[in-house]
Order: sequence, then C-alpha cells, then structure tokens
Amino acid sequence: MRIGVVSDTHNHVENLKELFNRLLEKKIDVFCHLGDDYDDMKEIKETKGVKIVQVPGVFSEYYKKPDIPNRLIEEWEGKWFLLTHTRAVHKNDLDTDPDPEKIMNERKADIMLFGHTHIPAIIMEGKALLFNPGHLKDKDKKGFPPTYGLIEIDRGIVKAQIIEFKTEKVLYKGEMRI
Repeated sequence: MRIGVVSDTHNHVENLKELFNRLLEKKIDVFCHLGDDYDDMKEIKETKGVKIVQVPGVFSEYYKKPDIPNRLIEEWEGKWFLLTHTRAVHKNDLDTDPDPEKIMNERKADIMLFGHTHIPAIIMEGKALLFNPGHLKDKDKKGFPPTYGLIEIDRGIVKAQIIEFKTEKVLYKGEMRI
C-alpha cells in the first residue's frame, strides 16, 4: 500500500495538482491532506482507486465546524493512522477534539501524520512513527524547500520518505516494523 501525504499547501494549488498527478503515477492508494488550506483540495478530483482524506488547519474556518473532523483515525494495512494538523493540542481545538499526544501515548494509533510547522520530519518514538511532510509552498520563511511524503506498507514494514517537490530527491527516510 502507498500513501501520499501533503500539508500546508497554502493556496499553491498548481503545486498540489502537479504533485497529485505524480503520485497517481506512483500508484498511491490513499492521498492525505493535513490542512492549510482545506479548500485547495477542491481542485483534486476523486480518482478511481485512490482514497482522499483531509483535515483542516487550525486557522481555517472549517476547523470551527463540528461536522468536519479536525482529527481522524484511519486503519490501513493493519496500521492505525492519526491525521491531524498539529502534533499537540491547539488553542483553536473544539471541546470535542481529542488530544493527539494522548492518542499516541495510549497506543490508539501507530502513526501520526501532522503538519503545521512547515518543517519536514520523520520521528521514531518507541513503536510509534511521527511524520510531518513539510509544506508545498514555493517559498517559505523557515528555510525548507517544498516537500511531500510517501509512506509504503508491505508485510508489516512501514517505509516513510520525505521528498523534495521540485527535484524528487529523497531528503529523509525511515523504516520500521510496527
């Protein structure tokens, strides 16, 4: 199974569309958008065989709507994924939003997909994987190029990569059995 992960597209819709088409060529099964900006995904058309999942960013109007989940837990290939814009509780959370750190500490998810910081990261904590694909903006104040994530699950092994959008160079990678 292959999962494409993106966050913090911030109205760089052309980058998002180009990336989605590239990921279709890589035969992804799931495409995750982790917020900022929720409406960017309106440009991505449902494609047969690819599940699209998204959560809003903490400053989005959608984040205030109780009918749109700010955090999701999904199961793919026997692994539990937490999708959230932030790694921790945020002041804009709704009262009903679960604490992402508590979910991970209680082992209710194996892998946390998060964004918000614009800083790509693959962090192994015990038997958990924390994964931030970075951002997809042309220019960013934090000094990181536009990046995205690709996660592959095969026979219980999770392989995670963060890839530079413009060059397709793998910047970070990690592998673990969860």
